[in-house]
Amino acid sequence: MTHTGPAAGHPIARVLPLLEPAHLDRDFDYLVPAELDEIAQPGVRVRVRFSGRLIDGYILERLEKSDHTGRLVRLERVVSSERVLTPEILRLVTAVAARYAGTRADVLRLAIPPRHAKIEAEGENGSKKATKATKPRKAAARRASDSAPESVSNAPVMLDEPDADDVSPMSDASHERPAAAPVSDGPIVGSPHHSYGPRGLVELIDTPAADGASAVAAPPAADSNGHGSAEVESDDDADSEQLAEADSSADPDASKPVPAQAIPSDFPVWSQYEHGQSFLGALAAGQGPRAAWQALPGEDWPRRLAELAAVVVSSGRSAVLMVPDQRDLDRVLSECIALVGDSAVGLAAGLGPSARYRRWLAALRGTARIVVGTRAAVFTPMQNLGLIAIWDDGDGTYAEPRSPYPHAREVAMLRAHETGAAFVAGGFARTAEIQAIVESGWAHDLLADRGVLRQVMPRISAPGDSDAALERDPIARAIRIPGIAFLAARKALAAGEPVLVQVPRRGYIPALACAKCRTPARCRHCNGPLALPDTTSEASRANTTAGSTPGRAARVGAAAGNTPGRAPHDGAAAGSAGGRAAYDGAAAGSAPGRAGYDGSTQQSAWVDGARGRPPVTGAARPPFVDRGVAMGVSVPRGGAEMAHSPACRWCGITEAAFRCGACGSRALRAVVIGAVRTAEELGRAFPGVPVRGSGGAAVLDSVPEGPQVVVSTIGAEPVVPGGYAVALLLDGWALLGRADLRAAEDALRRWMSAAALVRTGGQVLVMADPAISTVQALLRWDPVGHAQFELDERTEVRFPPSVRLAAVDGTTDSIAELLTEAKLPDMVEVLGPVPLPPGARKPFSSGDNPPEVERMILRVDRSAGAALARALTAALAVRSTHKSDAPLRVQIDPVDIG
Repeated sequence: MTHTGPAAGHPIARVLPLLEPAHLDRDFDYLVPAELDEIAQPGVRVRVRFSGRLIDGYILERLEKSDHTGRLVRLERVVSSERVLTPEILRLVTAVAARYAGTRADVLRLAIPPRHAKIEAEGENGSKKATKATKPRKAAARRASDSAPESVSNAPVMLDEPDADDVSPMSDASHERPAAAPVSDGPIVGSPHHSYGPRGLVELIDTPAADGASAVAAPPAADSNGHGSAEVESDDDADSEQLAEADSSADPDASKPVPAQAIPSDFPVWSQYEHGQSFLGALAAGQGPRAAWQALPGEDWPRRLAELAAVVVSSGRSAVLMVPDQRDLDRVLSECIALVGDSAVGLAAGLGPSARYRRWLAALRGTARIVVGTRAAVFTPMQNLGLIAIWDDGDGTYAEPRSPYPHAREVAMLRAHETGAAFVAGGFARTAEIQAIVESGWAHDLLADRGVLRQVMPRISAPGDSDAALERDPIARAIRIPGIAFLAARKALAAGEPVLVQVPRRGYIPALACAKCRTPARCRHCNGPLALPDTTSEASRANTTAGSTPGRAARVGAAAGNTPGRAPHDGAAAGSAGGRAAYDGAAAGSAPGRAGYDGSTQQSAWVDGARGRPPVTGAARPPFVDRGVAMGVSVPRGGAEMAHSPACRWCGITEAAFRCGACGSRALRAVVIGAVRTAEELGRAFPGVPVRGSGGAAVLDSVPEGPQVVVSTIGAEPVVPGGYAVALLLDGWALLGRADLRAAEDALRRWMSAAALVRTGGQVLVMADPAISTVQALLRWDPVGHAQFELDERTEVRFPPSVRLAAVDGTTDSIAELLTEAKLPDMVEVLGPVPLPPGARKPFSSGDNPPEVERMILRVDRSAGAALARALTAALAVRSTHKSDAPLRVQIDPVDIG
């Protein structure tokens, strides 16, 4: 094959190959052929040859000459002319890699989605309808799609280090480079054994703001060295126009231009919050204020976030809004579209590769000015970023489960710090991490006055919270649903108002214990927890259509009259269920079983399971006798006798002959009652009232008004117009009693999220000990005070966020190997080894699943956090050169410590 000479002017391309080994996380120089000179620009995807293999990579910059004195290898090809890696995202990626002791290649896999050639062709070729060469362009798009490389795999690519005697396929251009430049100096070029972040990267919660307004000056548009910063960050006008004209039938939200829609200049609701209007004024003026916003109970928080983003857009900048899940994303996105039109797009993994890449390109090219997404949205390249907002930062979904395991909140703060964008952390509750940055002065409170709070909050109480209450009901604290809770719910239902019941656990009876000695019941095969499942086996479920299963639930679409089982789960026809409950959408009178679980129409109702007749409101009912759970005992279900056999929640094996390992007893008792069992009991307690379930795979976004009981697991509470009249927060001990550092913080966050759905003047009852400080914080609605209390306690015992932790998971040998190579800071504390936290995934390497994995914890002051990360990065690089395949994982500030 004939090759042309090198490109004129800047014939050297500095490339970052996406290599898995930690010691190869550095830049290499390649020769740019003349035919690729025009499209081989900083930020594009390329294919390069490394150690005899073709590897994906990104061009970081073009140079006139290289430090390498040997022969350079040529670029194989430019995958796409789209500049997907902007200088701002490169700086963020290097800072995140340094913060979490990872590699830039791993962070880039999180930051930039896989390429979709057809979507890029749409933007480059323009509208297919507006061109006469439609067929040739379609053919070209197909050829481009066929020739495009597959997306970068997360599987390890173990490459051999080139021998020193061989002809170097490329030069290692990073070993002689000086330290990284500050943010204003443009793209950061990493060093193999030094921090990839900016020099003197500030610890966010340790450094006070420069001024009282916490505003950070915006960085210059281009770097001081002139290495194409402006070229990459600013898009071609033609590209934006072509994207706007592209075929929008596949995804109209991402392909339309910014509409000429008038954005309101004033949002008076923010006047409820102290300094709220001043905060909006700072956003409108192009400043970068930073705030911790505590929303009022009942606040329309999706609308408030959309208003903040609209103010930023009206000033000519863009915004990124992060939410925990798809349900919240849909709510916030709809409000943003109502304010700014189609310049707001949503980014989530559920979109599919083509739709997601189209919207991501819209943000890159400047067509989309507001991006609403989940944790990956924090890396979205935006033009002139003005705001990064995160809602409910304590949600566990913000913790990335892939290496290097960054947390979206920390990444958002890093990005706001480096770009000068505004930062908002909003929620009904507050985490200790956000309280720490407020105390440091990096961010400020955005709170409502206590007088305003008292006017809008519901009445919150705990059973037995006073001597008078205990006199009225001495066992209020001892039973799961006390009489005061039943009374409040009954009054609300009689008035035609909805009731919310929050349950910590889904399922039927998800936890069992020995009835004699209370030892948790474990599986003999895998030591997993035993539970009473709420569904029959797949085979039994399939037989329900033939009428052969007297099981618990015919979950979906049972035929009429065929199922003497427990419950038709969804859409059962009239007369179809002779079992326990018509779970969802059964018509009135259709279930001669115990209960109609979710009546989506006015005809649905709970019915008497013993007689198969519609209930009569106010009629006397037989007393409820709790069914014992005992091995070998048959329990009546809808007129049929059915034996209970618990099953393991881990391996699924049924334990037909349980015997307690501690005392030898065969009897079992329920430790935790799940949402399904709770709904069943409430259905018998409130006859004639529809009961809806929300949780697991069947999460309801909203429910209509009217008398109903909504049983929801935590985080799945649906919205009802006007709010709930009563909310019952059950099993508070299950949330507070978890062996977790964040148990109290998470419990308060869950409770406040549910209580915020209750209307002003409504009633909230939390079934927990009122003497606990977390319960008291809920009763007073004091999230800031509770966060301060949590931070003080963690500071006293040296836990995050007051210190920096590194959790090293692996076998005894792999951990010892890493610690031997690491040059740890002098003040580091080595804690452990300890077992992995319950439910934590084991680290894998080379397809191995180690039987025994332990955790070692390294603890240092926050001032030494960067030194600890650098030491671990260097040790991982040395270990990589040894080609050690023993399982090992390093996490900085993990959510679950153990």
